[in-house]
Amino acid sequence: MSETPRSDATSDLISSAYRQALEVIEGVEPRVAAATRQELADQRGSLKLIASENYASPAVLLTMGTWFSDKYAEGTVGHRFYAGCQNVDTVEALAAEHARELFGAPYAYAQPHSGIDANLVAFWSILAHRVETPALEKHSVKNVNELSEGDWETLRAELGNQRLLGMSLDAGGHLTHGFRPNISGKMFHQQQYGTDPETGLLDYDAVAAKAREFRPLILIAGYSAYPRRVNFAKMREIADEVGATLMVDMAHFAGLVAGKVFTGDEDPVPHAHVVTTTTHKSLRGPRGGLVLAQEEFASSVDRGCPMVLGGPLSHVMAAKAVALAEARQPSFQDYAQRIADNAKSLAEGLMKRGVTLVTDGTDNHIVLLDVGSFGITGRQAESALLDAGVVTNRNSVPADPNGAWYTSGVRIGTPALTTRGFGADEFDKVAELMVDVLANTTPGTTSAGAPSKASYTLGDGVADRVRAASAELLDANPLYPGLDLG
Repeated sequence: MSETPRSDATSDLISSAYRQALEVIEGVEPRVAAATRQELADQRGSLKLIASENYASPAVLLTMGTWFSDKYAEGTVGHRFYAGCQNVDTVEALAAEHARELFGAPYAYAQPHSGIDANLVAFWSILAHRVETPALEKHSVKNVNELSEGDWETLRAELGNQRLLGMSLDAGGHLTHGFRPNISGKMFHQQQYGTDPETGLLDYDAVAAKAREFRPLILIAGYSAYPRRVNFAKMREIADEVGATLMVDMAHFAGLVAGKVFTGDEDPVPHAHVVTTTTHKSLRGPRGGLVLAQEEFASSVDRGCPMVLGGPLSHVMAAKAVALAEARQPSFQDYAQRIADNAKSLAEGLMKRGVTLVTDGTDNHIVLLDVGSFGITGRQAESALLDAGVVTNRNSVPADPNGAWYTSGVRIGTPALTTRGFGADEFDKVAELMVDVLANTTPGTTSAGAPSKASYTLGDGVADRVRAASAELLDANPLYPGLDLG
């Protein structure tokens, strides 16, 4: 990748490693090897604008393909339920150490397999801390396993009535923040806060009023599609006022926290009781999760396995350690700042060409388009853009008339193309290409002759024109330069 130049010798070494690995795979299942080669070609040849995707370094990718994959390691460092875990202990401890140092967190847990798993660990850890701790004191026992069945019946009744307040899906929250079809919406008595209907921005007074009325046990901050920063100091004030635990899901913007783009009141770690994140997205590591917490929650979070998780993915924890070590390098702060700067350039490029953006811009890595003005749905826009080699994902906008499946929005982000080396001029050109596609997309009709929310027609020659222009940008900013699969 362009921001980490390598010597010819290093590039040759990486190329040799991947060529030999694919040769081994071809000997067993050549179709998997072929799909792997094609995936690299597809990623090299497309404008990846999905806000939750990025490109991990060869070091991170290679770390996942090792014999750590073969080891069971339930438990925690130094306290495993399987023998022979001393090397797993080493890589898990390194991942946690790097996470603590990178984010300034008192405690880090590197085992979650994904962001959703990290959130489940956090939910149950908070419940355990808030409910089990008083029970232990009440019954004068040191371990929850010493509680009687009657005590557990009481705890289960209390757990079943816990309240969760999170950002609504159409305002930019995540489905794990209390969305009813998700397990979080079934675990909790949940309500949601939204954004100002005029500006699309968080209204902290409205959030506080909602919290006073609902009295949640857990207040969740963080987002999946909100294109602005959050004042976590204010969210902590709201949580403290109503006696709630503040949990922050920073899966999307963890790289901006790690890279010191978000500091002070915009850095969630000093203000939240518990913070969850993925390790990919803007953090540019392997697909996986982390939980960061204040010390008082550490013992509860440590029970993530077997409370919620199965056996840790030791090969992924090793890759997390490598990625977090990369993120501690000074160059990562420059990368993180360029993510935010490029998002502004992309937003400005779209707005000056007449595109409606939710909140009229961005100050993080996300840009959320409302494509209704083009007379199409988010699904039609997503599909037409993909035809032209621009990879995005449809997304709800506040009060979306098309619902969560067809949507009226398209969410885009800058981490991946920033990794490739794109800057302000390139992102302005990307905006131009996107508008070319959207302006030339028309909705189809259903079999009954009604306007369709899914089918569409893209104008003649548009896809080829956009792909040709994209190729110039992509060739100037190659993905994994020097990597040659032969």
